[in-house]
Amino acid sequence: MAWLDILFTASLWAAAIRIASPLIFATLGELICERAGVLNLGIEGIMTVGAFAGWLTVFMGGDLWFGVIVAALAGAAFGFVHAVLTVPLGLSQHVTGIGITLLATSITYYAYRLVFPEVTSPPKIEPFTPWAIPGLSDIPFFGEALFRQTPLTYLAFIMVAAVAWFLYKTPGGLALRMAGENPAAVEAQGIDVIRVRMVAVMAGSALMGIGGAFLTMSAFNSFYFDMVNGRGWICIALVVFGSWRPGKALLGAILFGAFDAYQLRLQQLAGAFVPYQVFLMLPYILSILALIVMSRRAAYPRALMVPYRKGER
Repeated sequence: MAWLDILFTASLWAAAIRIASPLIFATLGELICERAGVLNLGIEGIMTVGAFAGWLTVFMGGDLWFGVIVAALAGAAFGFVHAVLTVPLGLSQHVTGIGITLLATSITYYAYRLVFPEVTSPPKIEPFTPWAIPGLSDIPFFGEALFRQTPLTYLAFIMVAAVAWFLYKTPGGLALRMAGENPAAVEAQGIDVIRVRMVAVMAGSALMGIGGAFLTMSAFNSFYFDMVNGRGWICIALVVFGSWRPGKALLGAILFGAFDAYQLRLQQLAGAFVPYQVFLMLPYILSILALIVMSRRAAYPRALMVPYRKGER
């Protein structure tokens, strides 16, 4: 029953939270965009450009936290492009989002080859190191799993609380949510719906950029092609899984992280008896099943993907 004992080890849940951290940032970013009524399929490319921008900043001599800021700004810049095309111009959010992903990914790879034309192995940086919170890190099981993570992981959990507070406890959060539910009502209150949606897309994209930066500055110490590896698409599914609520989206991200960490350990137990590809697809299969169960009760924003033109009803 070794496969069952793994579920009750602190190392599994420490790895689950570590794997979930970039998903938390990006899922929150996508949630903010969709709450405002804009689907952002550029998430995969924005995470890629954030991963590269943050890592390159540190490689060039910048501070780690400055690298996080640069990653956020890079994400916000591509979010601005997406917002301009989809909000005031009303272009297809699906097509524009996929275009942003292709554009951001291509620019990132081109910039990498431009800066490192003859590099065969990715250069390395000194990433964030785990920080044990005094007192809390000594708690049995929970201390190792929760309180010996890198600073960006702690920031991810703080952002969940901050986004939830903003959405449900502030007038700005109410305006953002109504922009995705009933934009005409927002306009009737004298609030510019276009501005609300554009700011939401830029802010959400900034969080996506930080999610990408986590991969190069906390999970790993270098940038390599395809390192995002579909995490952006998983985050879109996690928004639905979480019913567009930050707390539930957090649980979904940790659940996926647990599936991923668990399959790595199952590979070691199975050895050569089971093809490793079976374990690699396990977290995605389980995530799809969980998504099917949860999405049947999900209430999506009613104005999601609906272009808004001022004065129209």
